[in-house]
Amino acid sequence: MEAAAVVRVEELTSGASGRIIPVFRNLRQSILSYETFRKSLVLIYSFFVWILIVLPRRHRFSSTASPPSSPKTQSSSVRRRKFSIQRDEEDTMRRRALAEAIEMVTEDDRRCKWTTSLFFGVKRNALFCRSWFPVSGELKGILIIIHGLNEHSGRYSHFAKQLISCNFGVYAMDWIGHGGSDGLHGYVPSLDHVVADTAAFLEKVRVDNPGVPCFLFGHSTGGAVVLKAASYPHIEEMLEGIILTSPALRVKPAHPIVGAVAPIFSMVVPRFQFKGANKRGIPVSRDPAALLAKYSDPLVYTGPIRVRTGHEILRITAFLTRKFQSITVPFFVLHGTADRVTDPLASQDLYNEAPSKFKDIKLYEGFLHDLLFEPEREEIAQDIIDWMEKRLTAHCHENANSYF
Repeated sequence: MEAAAVVRVEELTSGASGRIIPVFRNLRQSILSYETFRKSLVLIYSFFVWILIVLPRRHRFSSTASPPSSPKTQSSSVRRRKFSIQRDEEDTMRRRALAEAIEMVTEDDRRCKWTTSLFFGVKRNALFCRSWFPVSGELKGILIIIHGLNEHSGRYSHFAKQLISCNFGVYAMDWIGHGGSDGLHGYVPSLDHVVADTAAFLEKVRVDNPGVPCFLFGHSTGGAVVLKAASYPHIEEMLEGIILTSPALRVKPAHPIVGAVAPIFSMVVPRFQFKGANKRGIPVSRDPAALLAKYSDPLVYTGPIRVRTGHEILRITAFLTRKFQSITVPFFVLHGTADRVTDPLASQDLYNEAPSKFKDIKLYEGFLHDLLFEPEREEIAQDIIDWMEKRLTAHCHENANSYF
């Protein structure tokens, strides 16, 4: 083998696919043997652990003997931190202005009233929210939309208008680091925070709309967030059911070694972007206009995935994979069979293994990842509306039977 042997690198996708971190594709044919490479990574991993655990202790024990940092060094560090915070805040304000400027309905559409607002999450971060309500008629229920990785709630206005035409109210919330919400664009410090924010937002919606049945909708990684939230009994009790489109389930790293080192790198360089990422990823819709609209939208994050964000996807996926057999919330999972971003077989396994008494699945032959942006989007939205109405009818029967 020549010393200059070429090692090909897997590209990232911009979504929650299994290829989150670039790895050597032809690893066994590279200059280093597989075993040598594995041992090297283990050594690097151990070294980073030693740095994080041992050095801070040494610093504490020797702080009295070590000369303090000069005022000039401290001042420089403070300035850099302030500049970073200011830059993030300016970016958030820019995105928030763009989010506010999106027209959610046309001027001649008198059937809908819509609003935007800020909701403060569990970490007191400001989250940008939207709502759509029919002008007249009794509400059948409310659907809360949790968007997917790298996108934002404003993309779901067409879906919302179809829902309100059937007398459903709609709320939507941008995650931290997405759309008009606080945070570095595309950076998710913890999906557990997104889960907690979703639960808190659900509670607020219920308080503002007493007695109205509520559903949670999640797309892709948003589907994983919704499923995890609904796996907690106190949250399940507040819901009529959940709808998952192309949920990010059973996502795996490109190689087991990546899974081993991802936690440490997410702590050391959490915001780092992999420059080799494919900004547009793989096709997510069969509609060219939908693809153009998505990737020309300044509120859609198209940069390389950040280390912590990728690790968080792996972490929530590992949790959910262990929970399939304990999911009891009523659910409807929808997935395209040609989806190359998330795994339709994982959705099928969720349906097969979950003991939920009220559950449904629909697999769309040949459809891609962004189901509500496929050419058949209206039919898919109608499938969701039909399921919610079926669920509400079933619940009424359950309540009627409980009296006898």
